Amino acid sequence: MPADVSVGTATASPGSAVRGVIPVTELAGGTPLEIPVVVVNGSGDGPCFWVNGAIHGDEPEGPLACQIALAEVDPTQLAGTLVLCPVLNVPAFNAAQRGNPGDTFTYDMNRIYPGRPDGYLSERVAAAHAAAMGPVADLEISIHSGGAHSFLDKAIFIDGRPECLELATAMGPGWGCIMTSFKPSGSPMAYMKSLDKVGITVELGGRSATSPEAFARVGRELANSILNILRHYDMYPGNAEYPSPRYRGEQEALLAPASGIFLPEPGVEFLTMMKAGDPIARIVNVFGDTLARLEAPADGMFFGLRALPNVQTGDWCCFFCKVEGSWD
Repeated sequence: MPADVSVGTATASPGSAVRGVIPVTELAGGTPLEIPVVVVNGSGDGPCFWVNGAIHGDEPEGPLACQIALAEVDPTQLAGTLVLCPVLNVPAFNAAQRGNPGDTFTYDMNRIYPGRPDGYLSERVAAAHAAAMGPVADLEISIHSGGAHSFLDKAIFIDGRPECLELATAMGPGWGCIMTSFKPSGSPMAYMKSLDKVGITVELGGRSATSPEAFARVGRELANSILNILRHYDMYPGNAEYPSPRYRGEQEALLAPASGIFLPEPGVEFLTMMKAGDPIARIVNVFGDTLARLEAPADGMFFGLRALPNVQTGDWCCFFCKVEGSWD
């Protein structure tokens, strides 16, 4: 029989959804620093699926996806537990910045996770979250996007284990760009691996998709994936759908070789196979003279492009997936 599930201050009995917080500390102004969380405890037995949003504070797509999923998942129809953590990095989200602007030593929480309970503030937030998630979660996804600097289309990072590939595949149609992670540590995904559990990092959205219609579409797509994962693991009624093909690849970041205005080539498409040397973008000066070109470094596809046209030498321009084969 299912039992009560507690995360932070939220304790949900079977067949119920309860909101609460994971306490961290008190701020100088006397207000508490807490991580919001929702525990959706099903009426049947099953695994615990944990969803994290906004570990980067300029990536609001995760919170929106959690809102949609919370409104649509009926706990009386759920087997197991769905835990939604819409905003992990609360100070960064309040500032709409990638990291907490008041914590420069550990600014990027997705590089220092699971933090330290006696460390810098961002490390303490990460440590409180990890202490709550580690004992409870069996499966975890961290939702990312291009944030303030770019747009990223559907892409997934895994740690290479078959169980991670299974979770990535359960994201559903269109999620066929599946890469081995370039970060061996410092993320919730790596922390889950250290516990012999399963976590992945997913990317969708960013600055170019924050108009009302585009933002709603991205949130809907991510919520669809949350529901698809529940169905794949027999946690919720309905049939799961899957991506085809599933490309196996490795990420390469393309940086600007010159300063100027970044202009993608007409007709280039996200998540579309290219040949090595195919043009991706040009950098021109203020008079329109071409100063540099960005080309595909290998056979593969790009899944991210910068959103701001003005660019300086060495700035990030493109995330490219060097396709090494198929997972099928």
